[in-house]
Amino acid sequence: MIKNRVLGLIGLCTKAGGIAFGTDSCIDMIQKNKIKLIIVAQDAADRTKKNFKMLCEKKKIPICFFANQEELSKAIGKNNKVVIGIKNNNFKEQIVKLINGGEIIG
Repeated sequence: MIKNRVLGLIGLCTKAGGIAFGTDSCIDMIQKNKIKLIIVAQDAADRTKKNFKMLCEKKKIPICFFANQEELSKAIGKNNKVVIGIKNNNFKEQIVKLINGGEIIG
């Protein structure tokens, strides 16, 4: 239930132009300080998880390991994407709240 709501929010954020996807694009946007939240698929390679965890810690960006590659890719209408960067602060707050077990207000 919560997974579907989070994936739905990711889809809405995509339509609003509020995401970056793919490792190279996300790394570039992190370095430009445009990313508010990084979501990495749970089935991503260990090296990818480790690299993004270190990069996010360095830049003080929250990171979530959520869903699998297929589910994340489907939510944004792409194929084979294991990393998504959320650029919109409002979507970031709602997604983090849902993942941490809260409800969306409004």
